[in-house]
Amino acid sequence: MTDSRFYRREGPFSLAQLAEISGGSLSDATMAGRMITDVAPLYRAAADDISFLDNRKYVQAFEACGAGACVVHPELAEMAPAGMGLIVTLEPYRAYAMIAHAFYPQSRTVADVSSHAVIDPTAKIGPGCRIEAGAVIAAGVEVGARCHIGANAVLREGVVMGDDCTIGSNATISYAILGNKVWIHAGAAIGQDGFGFAMGPKGHLKVPQLGRVIIQDDVEIGANTTIDRGAGPDTVIGEGCRIDNLVQIGHNVELGRGCVLVAQVGVSGSTRFADFVVAGGQSGITGHLKIGAGARIGAQSGVMRDVPAGQTVIGSPAVPAKEHWRQIGMLERLAKKHGA
Repeated sequence: MTDSRFYRREGPFSLAQLAEISGGSLSDATMAGRMITDVAPLYRAAADDISFLDNRKYVQAFEACGAGACVVHPELAEMAPAGMGLIVTLEPYRAYAMIAHAFYPQSRTVADVSSHAVIDPTAKIGPGCRIEAGAVIAAGVEVGARCHIGANAVLREGVVMGDDCTIGSNATISYAILGNKVWIHAGAAIGQDGFGFAMGPKGHLKVPQLGRVIIQDDVEIGANTTIDRGAGPDTVIGEGCRIDNLVQIGHNVELGRGCVLVAQVGVSGSTRFADFVVAGGQSGITGHLKIGAGARIGAQSGVMRDVPAGQTVIGSPAVPAKEHWRQIGMLERLAKKHGA
């Protein structure tokens, strides 16, 4: 049961409705009318809850689960406890997400501009926006319709934002153009100077950073993440990217569509990701590289050379996954041989 102080629940829904919402199918049509009031994890789901199974590690919990219904892959459906209603789908986690959205829809922005916000008279604010106390919106800023600007967030001169965007508390955005449905969480810093210096014995002379940050539609950027503006060309975050908390993206980096960067990833300047690249937590990617479409970078990897499309790399320096595990196996055998 979620805390009603923070979450508003819809429903109940019948299993037939939830099957339609999720795109799955009922394994037993006679259960179509069973009513479900909430979502819950396997270990604590009750008779009026729905849960999901997407990982074989949790089969034992599934077999002992008391949920009234579960979303499950066809291959695991036969392991369900007697009497459990099943929504069967090839993508249980995605289907569960759709169901959870039905029970807990995202709150609509309630239009309100706080008298304690500071908004330059030249700024343009679209209809239906919510701007909280302490927010600062500078000269020439353009904010689209139904946007939510959190407390103490700062939009510096000239920033442009599309419709239905959410900017978390204490986030700072400068030199940036945002598309529609961009969500930037609390404390993120977008558009600050890139780390560029002409280095030498006379001192390190700062190179002017004259580009922007372009964030395309439907991008989510986590708390305290930093994205530097370009030095001349722009830094570009492609449509549908998901960037976790505490990620650093350097100047001139380009991310293609649907890239996923997990917490504490660092991407050095001028590196280019093609579409749907995944970088695991704490991985570091040096500058001026090309990472091919669908490539996967393992957690804590150090990537120092280009990665071809579709390849999985891991280790530091990062190498193809099979090669990495062969190296680990060889070291283990050598250690045993020499009694280490």
